[in-house]
Amino acid sequence: MSVVIRQPGAVLTDHLFQVPLDHTAPNGEQIEVYAREVVAAGKERAELPWLLFLQGGPGGKSPRPLGRDSWLDRALDDYRVLLLDQRGTGRSTPATRQTLPLRGSAAEQAEYLSFFRADSIVRDAELIRRQLLGEQGQWSLLGQSFGGFCTLTYLSLAPEGLREALVTGGLAGLRSSAADVYRAAYPRVSRKNAGHYARYPQDVEAVRRIVEHLAASPAELPGGGLLTVPAFQSLGMLLGAGGGSDTLHYLLEDAWVRGSAGLELSDSFLAGAQAKLSFADGPLYAVLHESIYGQRSVDPGSTGWAAQRVLAEFPEYDAARALEEGTPVRFTGEMIYPWMFETDPALRPLQETAHLLAERTDWPDLYAPAVLAGNQVPVVAAVYHDDMYVDTADSLATADAVRGLRTWVTNEWEHDGLRVSGGKVLDRLIRMVRGQL
Repeated sequence: MSVVIRQPGAVLTDHLFQVPLDHTAPNGEQIEVYAREVVAAGKERAELPWLLFLQGGPGGKSPRPLGRDSWLDRALDDYRVLLLDQRGTGRSTPATRQTLPLRGSAAEQAEYLSFFRADSIVRDAELIRRQLLGEQGQWSLLGQSFGGFCTLTYLSLAPEGLREALVTGGLAGLRSSAADVYRAAYPRVSRKNAGHYARYPQDVEAVRRIVEHLAASPAELPGGGLLTVPAFQSLGMLLGAGGGSDTLHYLLEDAWVRGSAGLELSDSFLAGAQAKLSFADGPLYAVLHESIYGQRSVDPGSTGWAAQRVLAEFPEYDAARALEEGTPVRFTGEMIYPWMFETDPALRPLQETAHLLAERTDWPDLYAPAVLAGNQVPVVAAVYHDDMYVDTADSLATADAVRGLRTWVTNEWEHDGLRVSGGKVLDRLIRMVRGQL
């Protein structure tokens, strides 16, 4: 029996679905996928169109609503919303350091996780759509970031299930390999670094001082992780979000405390770094991150830790060199590196599994360019100018490749505009897809 919860302005209903691990073997092993239905209070029995929300990630669980908060406030005016915990996340059958060893060897774990990409997520959604709406029912789709990547896969594999699609910060390059993605990403991250240091010039010296300390003595984090120089640099992940530069600055200004042995990194700084760096709440983000770019028709080889390989082409990110030359130390961005599976306790047991996925070749294609070129589904997308996480040039090229796709290019918001705009981003996209703009 479904659990129903009432929050201010909203009614929430739990749904749990059995889906095949491998959709090509529908009678084989089954896993659970959880979804939360959200409807405006007073509209529980209304005939409302459904809006499926696909979260960013990969490996991100759906938002946990607090009534009509964030973009949901706008969505609930018009839709019955389904917040999907994509397979392996949240209340769906979990895939973590605690559960994956139950699968057996690292090779068996890697094989299992090969079914956790966008194609499987879309097929889960289609099975759920048919159960909730009937065979001929259609729903609207809202994809944020990686959820936008999944939207392109949905338009490629099962467009008949969609009445319209809205994408925020998630138009992937249809023909971009993992190496292509990172080769374009590092210069964008450099621009975000420059913007941060222009806003907070005092952070140039603050960062250099922390890096000098960590180079001599990596710090233990409260959760048992290790804060090394590369781990500290990866806090640059923050720079792609609205307010992220400010968050980073406030973390840095709290870095030092005078203890019995003299100046040392403060507990509050280390706890703050731990909160930003740990993958305990979403290990699949790290384990599967590069595999979301694997497509045999683009690159039949492995992704091969592309972020680490491509980093060698950008020596300006070498912290030791920056210290020697007296230049600002650059933070990295949304990159996953093999050393993370050594420094993060949530990832250490998955190190061999992650290596096997990085070495895997011949990933099935996720997009069908010919189908997208003949697309009949109304699609609109917010493309954030100089988005740190998704390349704007790739996004615009993809927009040109999907028939009828309309874009709104804006520098008013960063990558998290959907979440922080108070519904303004979603409202504009809804008006666009209805032809009101």
